[in-house]
Amino acid sequence: MNIRKRIAALALTGAVVGSGLIAATAATAVTVGAATQGEVVAQSCYGNAWSYSKPAGTYFSPSSTTYFTTANCADINIKTNTDRKVKVCFYASGGGLNHCQSDYKSTKAGEWKVIASDVKDGTKFKFQFESSAASTGMRAH
Repeated sequence: MNIRKRIAALALTGAVVGSGLIAATAATAVTVGAATQGEVVAQSCYGNAWSYSKPAGTYFSPSSTTYFTTANCADINIKTNTDRKVKVCFYASGGGLNHCQSDYKSTKAGEWKVIASDVKDGTKFKFQFESSAASTGMRAH
């Protein structure tokens, strides 16, 4: 008779633990499901961000090569560590300058800013800063 009680207690414990895991999983699913499509895309995009460092005396980042857009983001985004004015210059696949945006966009320190929207994957570009002061931060594209 003791063995039957132990088996019943073990089965009941397993059922209670199992239902707790199911409830926790369901709660997590609800929390994840609460994020909007835009938030999920932004998290994915910014989660794959890279740092940048523009030295003083230059206006472009990077100074000698180009960045290129990826499937991580549909836009070109920057998060500067200080307030800056930035635009994007696009380059042909052969490396020559194609064109630059006409207007600078103002960034706020520590905040993501979309500089160019709906850019095709594989597009080569550089950030052009209005100031030649040194600048650091993050980029996502």
